[in-house]
Amino acid sequence: MGRKPTVNLNLPPRMRVKTRGLRTYYYYDAGGKPRKWHSLGSDYIDAIRKYADYEQGNAKSLNNPTVTDAWHRYCTVVLPSKSPTTQRGNLSEIKKILYTFGEAKLREVKPHHIRQYLDHYRASPRQANKEMALFSHIFNCAREWGMIDTENPVLGVKKHRTTGREVYVDDTLYMAVYNHADQPLRDYMDFIWLSGQRNADVLKADEKHIKDGAYWFTQGKTGTKIRVQITGEFGALIERIRQRRLTYIVMSTRLIIDTDGRPISPDKIRSRFDRAREAAGIEKSAFQLRDLRAKAATEKEQSDGIEAAQNQLGHASGQMTRHYVRNRIGKLVKPTK
Repeated sequence: MGRKPTVNLNLPPRMRVKTRGLRTYYYYDAGGKPRKWHSLGSDYIDAIRKYADYEQGNAKSLNNPTVTDAWHRYCTVVLPSKSPTTQRGNLSEIKKILYTFGEAKLREVKPHHIRQYLDHYRASPRQANKEMALFSHIFNCAREWGMIDTENPVLGVKKHRTTGREVYVDDTLYMAVYNHADQPLRDYMDFIWLSGQRNADVLKADEKHIKDGAYWFTQGKTGTKIRVQITGEFGALIERIRQRRLTYIVMSTRLIIDTDGRPISPDKIRSRFDRAREAAGIEKSAFQLRDLRAKAATEKEQSDGIEAAQNQLGHASGQMTRHYVRNRIGKLVKPTK
C-alpha cells in the first residue's frame, strides 16, 4: 500500500494533475509499461466526467463504499449542477474531509467521529460547520443512490455556534472609501447600495437587462427574480454610467466597466476596493464589500419597512430579513415617554 497522499486530495485514484504556468491540466493514469496517460482537460468537472468514463469499464462493484467513492459520484452527479462559486467552495471544503474520512467506509462513520472532527477544527468554527454540511449532503446523496442504508451520522450532532457579521457601514464610512475610489469602483459601490443586490450579480449587470423602466435581476445564488425601478438616485446612476460608456472606443453592454470601457473582473474590483480602504485608513474588519448589501437592507427597512427590505433583497422570509437587519444596526424603537 502506497503512502497516504497529502496534496490534491480531491482527486480520485489514477487521476493526476500537472500545472503549467497558470493553467492546471488533469490526466488519467492508465498504468502499464510504458505508462499510458489520457488527457482529461483543464476543467475539473469535465475531467471528473471523463475519468468516470475511463473507470466504468473496469469498475468493481462497490459492496462497502468509502467516503471517497461517494465523493467521486457526487462530483459527476451533483457538483456540476451548482453555481461556479459554490463548486469552488465545495472543492476547497472537501480537502480536509477526504484527508480525515477519505479511506473510511461510509457505514463506519459514526456521530462521535463527526463530533471529534468539529472539536478538532474548533479554531475555524464556521468553516468546520460548512465542511460537515457538505459531508452530510454527500452522505444523503449516497443513501439515495443505494450506496448506504444507515442513518446520516451528522444528524443530531450539535454544530459550532456562530454569529453573523454585525457591521453597519454608515454614510461617513462609506464616503471615506468612496473618496479614494476610481470611477469604476464608485459605480460598483453605488450600484450595490442602491439596488441591494449581491456583489456577483451587480458585476454582471448588463444594459440588455433594462426594460420597461426597470432593471431585471435574476439572482445567481437563489434564482429569485427582482425588478428594480430605474428612478431617483438609481436612475441617475444608470444615466451616469451610460454617459461614461459613450466616451470609450471599446463599447460593452455591461454597466460596470473599467477605465477602458471593457467589463471589469471580480479580482480587479476587490483589489481596488482594498487599496481605497487602505488609503482611507480603515481596517478590513470595519468595511467589506459584502457590507454594502447590508447597508441597503438596513436603510430600506428604516425608510419603508421590513417587507420592502425583504422584497429588495429577495429573501424567502421576513424573519431572515429581520435577523439580517437587526444584527447590523439594532431595532429602532421609541422612548418610554
